[in-house]
Amino acid sequence: MLEGMRWLKGHKVLRTLALMLGMNTFCHQMGFATLVLLATETLHLGTRAYGLILIGGGLGSIIGGLVNARIAERLGTLPALVVSYAANAAIYIGIGLAPNGGVLAGLLTVSGLVVTVTGVVTVSMRQQIVPGHLLGRVNSVYRMLGWGLMPFGSLLGGYVAHQFGLRAPFIGAGAIRVLVLAAAAPALIAGVRSLNDKL
Repeated sequence: MLEGMRWLKGHKVLRTLALMLGMNTFCHQMGFATLVLLATETLHLGTRAYGLILIGGGLGSIIGGLVNARIAERLGTLPALVVSYAANAAIYIGIGLAPNGGVLAGLLTVSGLVVTVTGVVTVSMRQQIVPGHLLGRVNSVYRMLGWGLMPFGSLLGGYVAHQFGLRAPFIGAGAIRVLVLAAAAPALIAGVRSLNDKL
């Protein structure tokens, strides 16, 4: 893993995307840790309705798996990632403001789609850029960042929900995602041309 870290540290675009992954999974858990409470206590959905809205996320993921290649081809690899990250930031804020279960289900469907696009495009990019003998090590670093911050996101989400209400974790997570994307934008913009040349 140390070798993977050293290689990743030297690749500005992938390093930026790895840090974004960590922060975005943190934000994911910040919101979703209390989703069931938002749905049942704030939006007054029953257990059956809650199960049905979760299907929306799965349906969106299936659609994302079918269209991700076309989206990446049309927009370009990094632009597709930026659009996906920006869309999910807006979706999280929308989930926090959702007036009813129908809107919540629709937003979860779109979220499932953009998350799948982000995941597939990012993994494909790593497979094309990272040297074969380092791929497993670099992926290990990605996993560490991607999974390591999730418990802290859940903890913060529970605290925010307790202090500010059940809508606040998603709104806060969406706002953090916007700030992370804004901070990463210069590195991503600078890397678009060189990365597209390599791909």
